[in-house]
Amino acid sequence: MVAPAIAKSGQSVLEQVGPNIIHHVSNSDISHPIIQFPKFFGVDFSVTKHVLMLWIVAIIVAIVVIIPVQQYIKSNGKNKSRWMVMIEYITEFIRNAISSPNVGPKWVMTWTPLFLTFFFFILFANGIGLVPIFDTIGLIDRFFLKTNSDSLINNLLHGGVTATGNFNVTAGLATVTFFAIIIAGVKKHGFIKHWKNLVPHGLAWPIYIILIPIELMGLIVKPFALTMRLAANMTGGHIALLALLSLMAIVGEMFHSAAIGIGVAAVSVPMSVAIFGLEIIVVLVQAYVFTLLTAVFVGMAINVHH
Repeated sequence: MVAPAIAKSGQSVLEQVGPNIIHHVSNSDISHPIIQFPKFFGVDFSVTKHVLMLWIVAIIVAIVVIIPVQQYIKSNGKNKSRWMVMIEYITEFIRNAISSPNVGPKWVMTWTPLFLTFFFFILFANGIGLVPIFDTIGLIDRFFLKTNSDSLINNLLHGGVTATGNFNVTAGLATVTFFAIIIAGVKKHGFIKHWKNLVPHGLAWPIYIILIPIELMGLIVKPFALTMRLAANMTGGHIALLALLSLMAIVGEMFHSAAIGIGVAAVSVPMSVAIFGLEIIVVLVQAYVFTLLTAVFVGMAINVHH
């Protein structure tokens, strides 16, 4: 679907492809807010597309995970559905394969809830980006509803759906990891000793002049790596998918032949389907990797090996 604000008459397909791909993976701009709020101390708190998606993901996690678990607990384990069995399996996997080996048996119950929260939230935030919800709404609006450019429906069409492709979102998640690392170290070793543990003990003092800045930088690099890894992986797949689907129109226009465009589609569409299949795997893998790395970093703060 071509964004109304981007697709302009007189532009070639090639000129429209780049802006439209960016439009489908980026957040909506503040000129098309979903919910308009007044500025507070010069900061615009209007709800954009990715903020809306975060709300939707939170509601989905509550409905799909939190509520079933609460009902299962209230029934004293008597009403165990197939979905509850799946949640229980995932919980045991996160606890036994990710949490326990990294933070240790003593701290496993302390940090497993955080790791589970990361996994489920990122999993659903990644996965919802593969569902063409707003593209379907856009088609319905274009051919049937035909609302004006200032309508709520039109504002919903601006911006991408995958909130975890937004570096601000992944930076927020990584910031939680950053503070979790510090809290874990302080709880285990105390405030002063935690910071002392950043560097090996018993070295000549000139070496600390070099090591301390490096270790402090490493403390920042960990959440930065989490930020870039998740956002780049979730954005890259969508860009590749949209670029392949655009090839049929680009080549068809270049050669002024619809037949050639259809011929290219015979190749680009199956390739797009294959990439979509890989994207389903990436959705799961990236949720797992973010959770695993968070557990590793927290475990490093708890179990100091120097």
